[in-house]
Amino acid sequence: MELAICSFASGSSGNCFLVKTEQTAVLVDAGISGRQVENSLAALGMKASDISAVLITHEHSDHIRGLRIVSSKSCAPVYASKGTFCGIEFSDELESKVPFSPGESFSVGDIQIASFATSHDAAEPAGFTFMAGGRKIAIVTDTGTVTEDCYCQVKDADILVLESNHDESVLRMGRYPWFLKQRILSDEGHLSNEAAARMVLRILQEEQASGRQEKNRLVLLAHLSKENNFPEMALQTMSNILVAGGFSAGGRLRVAVLSRTERSPLYTL
Repeated sequence: MELAICSFASGSSGNCFLVKTEQTAVLVDAGISGRQVENSLAALGMKASDISAVLITHEHSDHIRGLRIVSSKSCAPVYASKGTFCGIEFSDELESKVPFSPGESFSVGDIQIASFATSHDAAEPAGFTFMAGGRKIAIVTDTGTVTEDCYCQVKDADILVLESNHDESVLRMGRYPWFLKQRILSDEGHLSNEAAARMVLRILQEEQASGRQEKNRLVLLAHLSKENNFPEMALQTMSNILVAGGFSAGGRLRVAVLSRTERSPLYTL
């Protein structure tokens, strides 16, 4: 059984991921237009009616902008935390709603999904892991810090989508107003390049210390800021911190950056 993920967009202007097997297709967030979602699905030979469920991480506009259209055209149930549904102004217009509390697990088709709380300035934000055929994908974005529970949920993922939002020095020296800088840098803001790299380093160090063989792992850096980051900087920070810790990307560990606005390849396990 193949488990795969494709990013339709990942950034402050919109977020949307597809996680799928041969039988089941799940959208995570719908922060781009309905037309963009349809076009991205069509590029993969799919249509809106193929969507089995839509999962929403939180209620910010860059995660729900196209949700009304996607919900209407797919008729798929929308899964979100109770707090997130309360924060969505058009929640009553959605075709079908399935509320959950972060920490709960559930299944959609042949995909087992676990939710966990993230640390973001939203009502009740969540991240997700997806398992099928013994393989695992995790999505961790829009969180100012990685809690121990979050880390434990995602550390064994075969594909880890991990926020690498900003370079802290660039952000501090940039043109954003101070209140916005404080928000991004806070524990309820966004992960920096360094924080993302140190999380990956910790995973590798613990794996090495356990005596287990390093697993084949793909890390997809996500939600990069247009103003305070760029792909080469995110990758270089990751490389610098891994090398300083005695590791490097390449071989069993692959690292790539997701585009803010363009569809990614379909990454298949």
